[in-house]
Order: sequence, then structure tokens, then C-alpha cells
Amino acid sequence: MMDQSALMLRMTVLLVLGLKSGTEAKMDIISSKSDLEVGDDHLLLCKAGGEGEITWQKDSEDIEEEDKVSRVDETSSKLFIRKAKLEDAGSYTCLCDFDSGRKEQTFMNIYVHEGPSFGATQVYHEFLKGQDGVVPCLVSGQPSVEVRWWRSQQEIFSHDGDRVWHMQNNSLHIKDVRKDDAGTYSCQASIRGRPIKKILPISVVVNAPPTVNLKEAVKKVMAGADNNVSLLCLVDGQPTPNISWIMPGQYDPARHQFNSDRSQLTIWSVSRADYGEYICTASNKIGESTGTIELHVSEAPEVYVSADKETVSWGNNVSVSCNVTGHPFPQLYWINKQSRNIVDSISGRVYVRDGVLTIVEVAPSDGGLYSCMAVSTSGNASRDVAVITQPGPPQDVSVAPKATSLVFSLKTQPISGGTPIRSFVLQWRRGSAEKWEETLVPVSDPLAITSLTPYTSYTVRLAAMNAVGPGQFSTTQEVRSQGIREPDRPVLSSDEMKVDGNALSVPVVQLNSGSSPLLHYAIRYRQEKEGAKWKEEQRPADTSIISLSDLSFGEDYRMEVMAVNANGSSSPAKLSFTAPKQAAGMTKGGVVAIVMGIFLLLLIVVDATCCYTNRCGLLMFISAKVLGRKVPGLKTLEEGDGTNGDLNLKGLDTPRGSIHQQQTKEGKLNSEVTCDKAPLTKHEKHFGDMPTMEA
Repeated sequence: MMDQSALMLRMTVLLVLGLKSGTEAKMDIISSKSDLEVGDDHLLLCKAGGEGEITWQKDSEDIEEEDKVSRVDETSSKLFIRKAKLEDAGSYTCLCDFDSGRKEQTFMNIYVHEGPSFGATQVYHEFLKGQDGVVPCLVSGQPSVEVRWWRSQQEIFSHDGDRVWHMQNNSLHIKDVRKDDAGTYSCQASIRGRPIKKILPISVVVNAPPTVNLKEAVKKVMAGADNNVSLLCLVDGQPTPNISWIMPGQYDPARHQFNSDRSQLTIWSVSRADYGEYICTASNKIGESTGTIELHVSEAPEVYVSADKETVSWGNNVSVSCNVTGHPFPQLYWINKQSRNIVDSISGRVYVRDGVLTIVEVAPSDGGLYSCMAVSTSGNASRDVAVITQPGPPQDVSVAPKATSLVFSLKTQPISGGTPIRSFVLQWRRGSAEKWEETLVPVSDPLAITSLTPYTSYTVRLAAMNAVGPGQFSTTQEVRSQGIREPDRPVLSSDEMKVDGNALSVPVVQLNSGSSPLLHYAIRYRQEKEGAKWKEEQRPADTSIISLSDLSFGEDYRMEVMAVNANGSSSPAKLSFTAPKQAAGMTKGGVVAIVMGIFLLLLIVVDATCCYTNRCGLLMFISAKVLGRKVPGLKTLEEGDGTNGDLNLKGLDTPRGSIHQQQTKEGKLNSEVTCDKAPLTKHEKHFGDMPTMEA
């Protein structure tokens, strides 16, 4: 039913096309296609273009079967090919004897094929890596079929020398199969000489046995709560292998974690118990492979001592034990940190035996830090032990007598006994039958015995004291105290005195501080005028220059300086001086006055120049207007009084720019100031010589 419906549809299309071209006179065979597959139904429509007798031929032989040929109208005919067979292929000719007596014909080639068909060709192949593989392509079809192989849009040719080539039996040969040979191949079959082809995709899978690749066969890690380690097992194979692990201890999901494909094992907070062999196994359907990783777990050395501090008195014994752990097991050493020497003796007064440090009959020099050290390839560790005892006796002690005191000095500090010396015990007595008196002096203060009697003999000694207690006393010494004495008067170097503005500086020298240390300098100063009050100040005992400031300019001063110790003050050193007067400075008003004076001077010079050269300016105006005088000769020129050249020219020998004076009736002297004219005008040239100016 479907074939008949398709045939009817084709006939309808051909009739429509024939009707549309019915007006044409050219003969034509109308067909939807020229290539037929065996079993197809097909229709050929012949349009003659005019009325006449139409016949059909195949390969030049008439077709007379009535079920194949039928007339449509006087100008067209149709030919049916039902269930096409291979023998239906050929050249079909349409002939027409037109009523007009004209004969014409046209032809069309029809091709009939069977296939191509791939039959039972397999579309999936698996090969083992390293073997040779053959991929067949079973193709059938008529009249003739051609086969071509493609991969990734590239054709595989029939070259016997290639590792992958197209064989004559249309199969594909792969020599020494590799992993990258896996993929999709295309077998293309086409009817020879015709654009008819079919493509069959074929998948090739390359299988490979699993292999294990270890980046590190031996892994070293330090044990610790913050230390983690990752063991990596890289595998290869097709199909993708499954990975499993065998570990020396029990699996703990809280500490042992795998990644998604189990190729990496991470151990958190590595401990010594994680030491051992870790076996990684990769397996697939082809086989399995294993790899072993040795995990070496080292432990950092740790040191444990029986005490961090041992307090012991002179002559007693002391022992401190030390234990060490770690992997590999470390070596144990005791080190004297004062001398930086290893205590390696197993006998004597200071020795080490089975990790125990022993000091027999402790002396002050034994005090200090001792370190128990553990040394291994995993690292080093140590713990310090402080052994403390009383200080040793002070050596090289000297005593300086003062009036009522004795001052000790030490060239070297006593042996501390392993802890800092905090103070000194100072003892004294007058006679051997008397009881020792003592005082405790901090180590930061001067070592002095005070409040003694002058001119008296004493027996003295001292001892150092630390946290354990006082040490041995120094050798006793006999010392006699001195008399009481105030300091000498200080010396003021007036030659080097400097007075700068309202400040004074003068060097001071203290030749002798008396029988006790100098405490300070007392200074007082005042102006040398009636009713002036003293101002008093103090300066430290180590002062070398005495400075005063904020003095009054231009005033005379008197200054007195006295040295003061515990016994009193010296006589005053006196100095008189005068503070210099303040230098006068130019004020703003002075600057303005100077500027205005300069401006006025320039104005007068310019005005005088104008008066002299051009008979103009302020001076000219004052002379002519204010004093009531006119410049001689000016009237003649201005009023036109000399048109006939009849001028009274007197005193032509009078110098230009002279001053003429005349005694008036009232006995006053009138003055007239004249200035030179500007260059001669045309009027003056007309009258000739310049007129004389008279008083």
C-alpha cells in the first residue's frame, strides 16, 4: 500500500509538471530520479509537445507491455517500472510520430542497483594492546561496490607498509595495536560510478593490562599531630583498573582518606604506628598489578629531665637524670653551658653515667646551666637544668677610706653560683673581740659603710649574696677612716665665660670634693642694684658648665657658686658680669619712612629736571603762581608783544638758569628763579637772539 501511494504521488507530480510544460514543443522525459534500488516502483512521463503517436523503447527495443505503457493524452505518455530489477537498468527512449509528419525522440538512462549493504559486519571490536587487529567490513551490492576506510576525516589508504592499512578484502588491519588506536572508524561503501554510498561507524577499543606507577617507592615523614602524608599510586590500563590498598595497620576512616579513584591515600596526624609497607593493587578484566610503598616514620627526639632546677649548698652532692626518646633512637649528651664543654667523664667530681649527671661536693663554680641534648637524624632536642649554689668569695677587693665611711671596689665580680648576685653583705668591727656589724647593700648601689667614726681603725670584709644565700666572705682588711672635710671651693673659668644675648655659660672645675662624694652645686645670682633679690638654683655634681638664661639686657650681675657634699658646702666662688644691651632692630615705621624719603627725593629731582629743561613742574608753578612772579620773556611770547622784533634785550650776558634778586621799597629781598627753555620755537628763530631776563 505504501509503494502504491508513493507511485501515485510521483505520477501526480509528473502530470502536474507535464501540464505546466504542455505548451512547449520540445520532447522531454520527466522523472523524479535516475537511480533506482531493486524493488522500487518508478514512473517516466514523456511530453511530446504536440499531437502524434507516442511509443517507448528500451535499449532500442519496443516496449509493448500494456501494463507498463499507457497514453495520457494526444501529447504525452507514461511508462511504469514496477518492482525494479537489475535488468530494468538501461536507456529508455520516447518516440513521437507527429500528425504533421515530423518524427522526434528523446531518451533517459535509468540505473538500477542493489545495496550497498554491510550485512553482518560487527560494529564493536576489542583488541589487546601490542597485538595485531583486523576490523572486517562485509559489503555486498550490485552492480559493483567500492569500499573506503576513514578515521577523523582522514582516509586510510591501502599501503602495505603502514601500521594501519586498508586490505584488499575490504578489512582494516592494525599492526601492534596501541592505546591511541582506540576510537571510531568509518567503513564507506558506494556503487561504482554512482553517487550512492553508505557509511558504517565501527568502534575499536584497545584493552591493556593494568600497570602501577609509583612516584616514590620510599616515603619518609616525621610523626606529629600536625604532620600529614599522601601516598600516590598512579595506574594505567583499559578498562580503567580498580585500585585497592593493603596497609600495615587497621584502616581508620578518621585518619585514612582516599580520593575519588582511590589512587591517593592520605594519612592524617602521622604516628609511629603508621610505619610499614603500603601495597597498591590495580586490577581489570585483563589482569592486575601491584606496587609497594615503604613508609618510614621518624619521631623527633624528646628530652625529659628529673628537675628543671636544683638548689644545693656548698659541699653537698646533686644528681639530675635525663631520658630521651625518638626514632631512630637519639644519642644523649650532657653539656656545661658555661664552658660549652660536653660532660663525657664517667668518674670524678662531675660525671655522667646512664644519662644521670652527678656533681660531687658542689662548689660555686659548678653553678649554672647544664643541658641534656638528644641528637639523631630526625633532629635535635634539649632541656636545660639550672644548678644553683651560694656565690664564691669576692677577690681583689680594695677599700678607700673617707671621713665617716669606707668604700669597697671590686676589680672582678665574684662567681655567682649559677644565679645572679642580688646584693652584698658588708661587715666591720673595731677590734677582734667585738661582734661583727653588717649592712646589706643592693648590687646597684655603691658598696660603702657609712656613719663611721673619723680617725678610727676598722676590720672589714664583704660577701656576695644570691637567691640561695650569702657566699663566702672575702679576706679581712684593716682600714682607718679619715677626718670630716667639706669640698673645696669650685673654680670658675672666667676667661672662657661666654655671654650670648641674655644667656651666660661659664666652665666650672671641682679640684677636691672633700671627705665625701660631691652631692651638687648650689648657685645663686642677682642684679647689682639696690633691692635686687637672689635667685637660687642647683646643678648636678657632674656639671662641667654652668649656664644661666633669661637675664635682663644691659644689667650688671653677681653670681656665687658653692660645692656641697654630705659634710657641708664650700666657700662660694664669685663672678661679676654684665649682660649686653639688646641690639636695636629696624621697625616697620622706620622702613616706611625710608621708602617715603627716597620717593620724595626722586620726585624733587624729576621736578627740578623738568623745571630746568622745559620750564614746567611744581617748582615752576610755585615760582610763577605762589610767589607772584612770571618768568621773564614768557609774556612776550605768549602775548605776541614782539611782532616787529622790537624787544628790549638787556643783560644778554646773564647766565642761563641764574637767580636775580632785587631790594624792594619795604626792604625785602625778592627772588626770581629762572630755568632754561626748551629748544627754540619758530617764533624765537624769527626774532633772532634770545631775550635777556631781568630782575
